[in-house]
Amino acid sequence: MLIEGLYKIVSTENTETGISTKILLNKDHAIFKGHFPGNPVMPGVCMIQIIKELTEENTGKNLFLSVSSNIKFMAIINPEKNPDLQLVIDITEENEEIKVKNTTSYEETVALKLSATFKII
Repeated sequence: MLIEGLYKIVSTENTETGISTKILLNKDHAIFKGHFPGNPVMPGVCMIQIIKELTEENTGKNLFLSVSSNIKFMAIINPEKNPDLQLVIDITEENEEIKVKNTTSYEETVALKLSATFKII
């Protein structure tokens, strides 16, 4: 975990095409004190890192983000109001690459959609 203590994995289930993982954000993590004081917002780059880490854990491979063909931040993730996130990650391995399609949500709200390619390192 690159950012120690930012989140905790609550559960992970294998799906036909990848994984479905529930995580709990640590609303007291230092990153939220600076992003932003009094109005914490989950940094987008941290969400991408979490997706990478969950994909690495599932595949057992070290990955490097090489292409992000589509990233849509659709709702603000406030760790005080919405600490419970659901990440559905579809994973396809081709040659020396892992292709990922992710949807991150809380309650009934879709917060992030991502399509990316990771190189296996």
